[in-house]
Amino acid sequence: MATVVQHRNVNIVLLDADEPIADHCGPGDIAIVARADGWWTHFIGRDGAVDSYDRPYPAYNEALWAAKAAAEYGFD
Repeated sequence: MATVVQHRNVNIVLLDADEPIADHCGPGDIAIVARADGWWTHFIGRDGAVDSYDRPYPAYNEALWAAKAAAEYGFD
């Protein structure tokens, strides 16, 4: 079940592994997806393109901190 946390007017959407990003996120959102290998952080661009870090975080709190930092400074 998707959960949304707002930080600096950015939606940070927490998803389970089986939840498609496109079904729950829009442009400017950040998705954190729980997978077997860790917590992946994905950024949804203005055009809907999804960009991600090259490796997952080992803990949820680390992924959330990174997403909040990105929301603080902005991303495109």
